[in-house]
Amino acid sequence: MKLSIMHGRLSPPEDGRFQSFSRANWASEFERAAAAGLWGIEWIYDVYSYGANPIETDDGIVAMRELSRMHGIQVQSLCADWFMERLLFRVAAAEREGNQERLRWLLERCRRLGVRHIVLPFVDSSRLVNEPERAEIVQLLLRLEPEAKRCRVELHLETDLGPAQFAALLEQLPSPWIKANYDSGNSAANGFSASEEWKAYGSRIGSVHFKDRVCGGGTVPLGTGDVDWPELLDAMREFRGPLTMQVARGEDGQEISWARQNREWLENAARSHGWAG
Repeated sequence: MKLSIMHGRLSPPEDGRFQSFSRANWASEFERAAAAGLWGIEWIYDVYSYGANPIETDDGIVAMRELSRMHGIQVQSLCADWFMERLLFRVAAAEREGNQERLRWLLERCRRLGVRHIVLPFVDSSRLVNEPERAEIVQLLLRLEPEAKRCRVELHLETDLGPAQFAALLEQLPSPWIKANYDSGNSAANGFSASEEWKAYGSRIGSVHFKDRVCGGGTVPLGTGDVDWPELLDAMREFRGPLTMQVARGEDGQEISWARQNREWLENAARSHGWAG
C-alpha cells in the first residue's frame, strides 16, 4: 500500500495541538516518514504555519523537493486546515473574499510543488450546516474550477454530510477537478455506513483518510473504534487513489514506531480482506 501520513504526526504536538504544521520539525519529517516505511506525507497548511511553512516561498519549495528526493518521500497532497479558521463562507464579504483569494494563491503554490490534490475540510468549525451554505460553496467551487484545472490540482471536499446529501452536493459539481475526500473515522463518528457512502458517491471519491473514531466521540487507535473495517475495505475494493493515515497519536517521542505500527496494521487488515490498495 502506498500510504502517506498527515504532516505533524511524526513529531510531538506543538503547543498542545493535536493536528498542525510542525514549525520545529517539518524538515526532519521526511527522514522520519522513510524510517516508518511510508510512501509520502500529506502536507498541512494552517494558520499556525503562517510565516514558517516552506510552501509559502520558492526557496522553501526547492528545499521540500530536495528532501523529497533525498528520502524518497512524496508530497502529492495538502490538507488546507487554514480554511477551518479562515472560513470561505459564513463571514463578512471582505473577509470571505480575502480567504477565497488565499485558496487561489494556494492552488498556485501547490502547482509549483507538484501537489496533485488539496483537501478542503468542511467539518467541525467549518461544517456546512444548511442549504444556503452548501449553495454558496457550490458557487465558489464552480468559480475556482478553471483555476484548479489550470494548476492541475484537484479539490477534494471533506464534509460530515450523509451519503444522500453529499452525493447531491457532488452532482452540482461534475468537474473531474472536484472530488470527495473520504474520512473513515469521521464517518464512523457520525454513524454512517461505509457501504452506503461508497454506493452513493464512491465514483467521486478522490482520496481517503484512514483513522478510527468512536460513534459520537473522538479519535482512537486503529481497530478500537467504530469503523467497520471489513465493510469499508470491501466497499473500497476498487479504489486506487491516495491513502493517508490520520490516526490517533501515540506516546510523545515514539512517533516513528507508532507510524510503523499503524502502517503494518492497515497493510495486514487490507491483506486479510484481499485488498492491496
